[in-house]
Amino acid sequence: MDAKFLASGRLSLNGQTLFWLLGLGLSAAAVGLDGTLGNAVSLGASITVPFIVAALGSSLLGFSAVPLLRALKTGQFIREEGPQGHLKKAGTPTMGGAFFVPVAVVVALVSTGFARDSVAVSLLTLAYGAIGWVDDWQVIQRRSNKGISPRAKLALQIAVAVLFCLWVLTSQPASITTVALPLGLGLPLSFLFWPLAGFVLVAESNATNLTDGLDGLMGGTGAIAFMGLAAIVAPTHPDLMVFCAAMAGACLGFLLHNHNPARVFMGDTGSLALGAALGAVGILSGNLFALLVLTLLFFAETLSVIIQVGYFKATKGPDGVGKRFFKMAPLHHHFELSGWSEIQVVAVAYAVTAGLAVLALQVR
Repeated sequence: MDAKFLASGRLSLNGQTLFWLLGLGLSAAAVGLDGTLGNAVSLGASITVPFIVAALGSSLLGFSAVPLLRALKTGQFIREEGPQGHLKKAGTPTMGGAFFVPVAVVVALVSTGFARDSVAVSLLTLAYGAIGWVDDWQVIQRRSNKGISPRAKLALQIAVAVLFCLWVLTSQPASITTVALPLGLGLPLSFLFWPLAGFVLVAESNATNLTDGLDGLMGGTGAIAFMGLAAIVAPTHPDLMVFCAAMAGACLGFLLHNHNPARVFMGDTGSLALGAALGAVGILSGNLFALLVLTLLFFAETLSVIIQVGYFKATKGPDGVGKRFFKMAPLHHHFELSGWSEIQVVAVAYAVTAGLAVLALQVR
């Protein structure tokens, strides 16, 4: 899509309109998927019911949680080197993941009757959310945009990933180490599957963390990604389908308070949890390739940061100053500085993620 077209104002959306369009679209998708799959209209056997319950629960809880977060002085600190238009967002409550992620987990656990796989992915999601909460809390306490050290955060992420992989190793059949590919093919990785699985968990959580940089960006793309993943795993893992549906609904409910102009941010508490949940479902369902396709937007955000840092270092002159490949990284900031409005960037991200979800369904 041409940036000049997007910047021209022809795409005249506001945050609220975009939220309702997404909500209607996801609701229609949920009903359509249940009809196609022949799912019963019940809490534990469909996509639609847990999606709606989690969306309502998350949105309603937000009306009390957001004022509480504001009263606790959890205002976000905005880095000065970021887009100047974002400085006005300073003070917006963060740590929103603390209220919408638990809603998804509770709905998923109750809906599936505390099924083993649902419990496992829920615990992993909460563990990564806890890592994010510690980071967010440190940011607030230090009154800066720096939380726990990157090394400490990465070490915690790896530790939780190792524990999850050990559980998968001891509880799942040996066939889980074969990654499903298109055309009915499979890639048997044997012991190489385990470092890949650990990498997926850490990489997905960091990718969603980097994507969470605009009002409604991660909340909306996360809802779409989980809806797509629910459809992908539905034929073989109904419990994980329900978990994904609940996560999609909780993201949508959070988006009621997070769409532009945002009244609350999800913080690392939410973004790390979302990526870990996506990775865990992909691992347990044997759909790592489909997950890669589904989350290409998140990895594009990550890749833009890697390219930016690498290019800056490679072109650094005697004065210690290098060149920038993008106007700013992650990628969504590059588009902002290229003349796109925040709403336009988010709308296109929704469309791209929806397209990737359709593509992932074809290659699963």
